[in-house]
Amino acid sequence: MAVDEGVCAVGSGVDVARHARMLARVHDALLSGDRLPADPRGMVARSWRRVRAQGVNPDLGDPPDLMGADQVEARRAASPLQRVLPELRAALTSVAEDARHIMVITDADGVLLWREGSTAVRHRADRLGFTEGATWSEGVVGSNGIGTAIAEATPVQMFAAEHFVRSHHAWTCTACPVHDPRTGELLGVVDVSGPAETVHPTTVALVGTAVKLAEASLWRAHESRLEMLRNVAAPLLVDLRGPGLVADEHGWVAAVAGMPAVDRIAVPRSGHPVAIHGVGVCVPEPVPGGWLLRVDRADGSGRAPIRLELDLTRRPPRAIVDGANRWVHPLSTRHAEVLVLLAHAGAAGMDAGALSAALYGDREHLVTVRAEMSRLRRTLGGLLLGRPYRIAPEVDVVVEPDLGVLGASTAPGIRRIAACNPAATVAPVRPTG
Repeated sequence: MAVDEGVCAVGSGVDVARHARMLARVHDALLSGDRLPADPRGMVARSWRRVRAQGVNPDLGDPPDLMGADQVEARRAASPLQRVLPELRAALTSVAEDARHIMVITDADGVLLWREGSTAVRHRADRLGFTEGATWSEGVVGSNGIGTAIAEATPVQMFAAEHFVRSHHAWTCTACPVHDPRTGELLGVVDVSGPAETVHPTTVALVGTAVKLAEASLWRAHESRLEMLRNVAAPLLVDLRGPGLVADEHGWVAAVAGMPAVDRIAVPRSGHPVAIHGVGVCVPEPVPGGWLLRVDRADGSGRAPIRLELDLTRRPPRAIVDGANRWVHPLSTRHAEVLVLLAHAGAAGMDAGALSAALYGDREHLVTVRAEMSRLRRTLGGLLLGRPYRIAPEVDVVVEPDLGVLGASTAPGIRRIAACNPAATVAPVRPTG
């Protein structure tokens, strides 16, 4: 696995003790309002701005309140990461013990669910409240590996005084988010933490590799469930008159009949038709382990035209899909921005880097973009295609010239569209800070 040098807190050959002292001076200068003797890493600077805006106390004394044992057990039972504990333990626990570290696994809220490794380090962690049932989001305990990995949606190594709270300066933490390979949703964070003097750049690659193995295991389990669903699908599709398919609860397709192969559709829900490009509007019917979808036409023949209208005049904005039926999908502001960008990109579409630049002004938010696209495709399914991301050619798209609720958007791509369209109304960008 390639290591992003920007993630590593300390490079090879650096005097760790001297670097820790310099970071402490930077931290003190920031809090006192003095001129910084050096600039913190970009990720650290962004995190410090966030936690200061949230009012986190750098002299936080008491550890965070712990959830009760029953609540922790309930979260463990609900966490998909429970299925990959053996892989994570095999990859990290023995290494953590040997290197005076502990391995911690949290859920998507930053709540510690599992903790293993060096006994001595666990005792030190207890005094910080770094134990099962504690929440280690940025808003609770300031800049730290776990909370910052969640906020930045990327691997994070946090060393010494890069932590915002002073009592955490004796620690180094390396954390990596774990995503559901089916949906892109954040499942939790894997973190390896220990005394600050044990920091090492290879820990980033070690934790990242363990996470990749865990995500691969989750994907294999997904493929196994799809194979079981194919056994259910075979007799259903043989008797089907007209096109149809069988998909799991996340919209991944197990088998098709009378239509081109498709990997994924919008998440089926009872009573909610699903538009499938090249086929038309299909009605979902529950079957064991998933859904059977058949064309929503009286004679089961022909293709229903599909029209996608973006209504930006309401809060929240909406995607209105017209086929054999009409239904409405509420959109987040970010998803509305994505659809406007894709509508203007046309058949050429946009890759993750181009979307990142259009939404955030740089190409550094690839993980975030892919996660957002995965969520959006769960809603609109086959109306959106990938590699590059684009709206399916069979879909007629209607976007009103007035940007409506997107008028205050700070996304560079949206503002460029507004600048080229005299009918669009857009608020001025006000400087921050």
